[in-house]
Amino acid sequence: MSWLMIETIALIAAVLVLLYYYSKIKLSYWKKRGVKGPKPLPFLGNFKDVLLAKECTTDCFQKAYNEFKDEPMVGVYGGHEPLLILRDLDLIKDVLIKDFNKFAQRTHGSVREVEPLSEQMFRLDAERWRPLRVKLSPFFSSGKLKEMFSLMVDCANTFDNYLEKLAEKGEPVEFRDTAAKFTTDMIAACAFSLRANALTDENSQFRKMGKRALATNIEQFLTDRLREYPFLFKIFGRLFTDHEVVNFFESSIKEAMDYRIQNNINAKDVIDILADLRQHPEKLNLKEVDNLFLAAQAQLFFNAGFENSSLTISNALYELAWNPEIQEKTREEIQTVLKKYDGKITYDSIGEMKYLASVMLETLRKYPVLQWLSRIPMEPYTFSGTKVTVPKDQQVFIPIYSIQRDPEIFPNPEAFDPDRFSEENIKTRHSMSHLPFGDGPRHCSGIRLAKVQLKVAMVTILSKYKVEVCEKTRKVYKPDKRPLFLLQPADGIYLKMTKLATV
Repeated sequence: MSWLMIETIALIAAVLVLLYYYSKIKLSYWKKRGVKGPKPLPFLGNFKDVLLAKECTTDCFQKAYNEFKDEPMVGVYGGHEPLLILRDLDLIKDVLIKDFNKFAQRTHGSVREVEPLSEQMFRLDAERWRPLRVKLSPFFSSGKLKEMFSLMVDCANTFDNYLEKLAEKGEPVEFRDTAAKFTTDMIAACAFSLRANALTDENSQFRKMGKRALATNIEQFLTDRLREYPFLFKIFGRLFTDHEVVNFFESSIKEAMDYRIQNNINAKDVIDILADLRQHPEKLNLKEVDNLFLAAQAQLFFNAGFENSSLTISNALYELAWNPEIQEKTREEIQTVLKKYDGKITYDSIGEMKYLASVMLETLRKYPVLQWLSRIPMEPYTFSGTKVTVPKDQQVFIPIYSIQRDPEIFPNPEAFDPDRFSEENIKTRHSMSHLPFGDGPRHCSGIRLAKVQLKVAMVTILSKYKVEVCEKTRKVYKPDKRPLFLLQPADGIYLKMTKLATV
């Protein structure tokens, strides 16, 4: 063996040893701060199985949450990145509400050059988020919901006709896609005054682009995993951008805004709000607001409006199919209330359906669409009642899924029990024990619209149809491991649907 080869091997060995000790130093972050957590692996941290797609981020959080039951917080690592998981509900309340001004920033911010439509309100930095939230909030007021309710009923009638045709076929119905067609039509009509025609046209562009924007494919998987390595994300992330989706939303929203401005049309919807912001960027404390930024807000409204609601609708029906006595109790309430309103779905009638509301809240407990929330402090922060201080920009996670499946908070958490959300039972629990829409100033702005949308869909289905399990129904709900934070079924939700003999 030549001296050159020996020197080369020695150099490589030295580099590997240095890298190993560098990794060990990085992975001692939580120990130095007195925060307990699962033992990390060099270079991979606690995310080995996440990076190999054997589990998702939520699985990693869940293991840590369950393993350290007596700790107020748990420290884990995504690669070398230290991540803090909060378990104590009072600390969570501090982050989301009491000390919100110190935690107004979310993790996974926007990187326009990698993801052109990422500058959505959900991911914006605190400085740009605040004025945008103020401008968009009027769209979600109770008064505005009442104004647009007739549009929801129109979509519900189209949905009813669609369901009747499906029932006539007598075949298993894949309800996630079926519900998504309905919610696509509804959010397009209410937020954009557009006809998406997802229920009547199998080639609907809105439905096609909505599915592609949230597809769980290899490109999305790689993009999400690269986020743990920001340097690599900025280099390689842009390779996985679906430019057809970007172009569709940017051109569609631009054309809609141009038409409104040129023809002096005011439909009092999201398009009008965005068009006004384009003309008056000073309302956001900006010199200019371009079409791509505004298209990002429109895509957020659209995706959240159709995807989150359709997942919850299909998950609720899945549970009601396995729990026919709960389904029947829900139907009895729906039919009883509708009789008082001449069989019509009205804003007031759905407000009276308290048990249906409990069914939806229990669905969101067991299947929170967002499995965790994240925040970063805008200055060094010491958690109340502890000696733990974290620096500015430390990633802090609130494990919604783990909290809502905690048997000490919700006994027998795998059971589907809407009575958990009776007015009496809600009062017995900590306010941070149920967070499907988040809480505090950065909670989901569309919570009112979502709840109304969910109820209208469920009333349309359950008032006339019975759903049952069939040979294609999974006995055990199988989550898709690929999405970063969305909880969704791996292969759809198939149920048998039968039209009731009498209504």
